[in-house]
Amino acid sequence: MGMLDSFFGNKKIDKSGKESFLKWIPLTTIEQLETIKNQAKHEPVAIFKHSTRCGISSMVIKRFENSFDEDLKDLKVYYLDLLNYRDISNEIASQFDVVHQSPQLLVIKKGEVVTHASHYDISKVDLKKI
Repeated sequence: MGMLDSFFGNKKIDKSGKESFLKWIPLTTIEQLETIKNQAKHEPVAIFKHSTRCGISSMVIKRFENSFDEDLKDLKVYYLDLLNYRDISNEIASQFDVVHQSPQLLVIKKGEVVTHASHYDISKVDLKKI
């Protein structure tokens, strides 16, 4: 399965041989948004919205993966494939009161978005401070 195995597998080794601590959780149903809200009552949760056909999105997701280190290994990060689940993206925009962008990172804490960024600004989000 290639790329999806690396996204959703238990352990990922990048091309340089470095272990990745990012464990993507596929976001494939609108019902999962309630799960995210409930999880976010106790800990921060992130949603990464990605377009598999966008060059900028591909570059940004690689940077995001490379910046994810052992200090963040317990952060739950949901991966939303925008091309297959645009209805979920629309629901995220509605429920969390954010404008849809791609790529986009949202961090939810205590049931609300505490920060969000899109495109290259995603790399400026300091997840360790959240």
